[in-house]
Amino acid sequence: MLLKPQDFLVALKLVAWGDQRWTYARLAQELGISVSEAHACIKRGLRAGLLVRNIGELEAPAADGLQDSNTIHRVARRKRVRTGAQNDAVFDNPVRPHSKQLADFALFGAKYAFVADKVPMTIGVPTSHSAPAFAGVFAPGSDDFVWPHPNGTVRGIGVEPLHPSVPFAAMQDAKLYEMLALFDALRVGRARERGMAHKRLPLLIYPDGPKPIEKPLQG
Repeated sequence: MLLKPQDFLVALKLVAWGDQRWTYARLAQELGISVSEAHACIKRGLRAGLLVRNIGELEAPAADGLQDSNTIHRVARRKRVRTGAQNDAVFDNPVRPHSKQLADFALFGAKYAFVADKVPMTIGVPTSHSAPAFAGVFAPGSDDFVWPHPNGTVRGIGVEPLHPSVPFAAMQDAKLYEMLALFDALRVGRARERGMAHKRLPLLIYPDGPKPIEKPLQG
């Protein structure tokens, strides 16, 4: 099995949604991919260990059943411990992120699996340390990074996004945007940007995990 960039994108989107109920149709719409591709991403994410099935979750519908993609796939649990609509929502979804393994992959594997390609100066959507989430953290400079996009507002060094739909998806979801920008900081940033990403990205993906150890930065 070959893990694809959109599989990682889907996993991060589920992190951004948290306990929200979701459908494959909504997942596809907000990421700019097809419903069938959304199903394929979930399947590969499960096999790779980036996602995990909820307890009692029924098998995802086969390809010939995709026309019912607006249906929320309910989870049959023998016993509920937590109550309340917000806490129960996560159990109504077919899968959820495997937070620890996804955070580990984001920090130590993904930048090697999905290498960043730079392109000449262009207009686009800011990424890495140039993204809006980091305004005030780093002073603007001549080394801004952007995802090339016709509707972009910033001129900078072009970075090919993780997936062609990333600029669109990021502009729909601030938390997803922040995680994608941090991931790009790991891929193309200098030592200080990579250090920031190592500190902030796991806190977004796996907030209950061990806190990263801060080390002095060089370069």
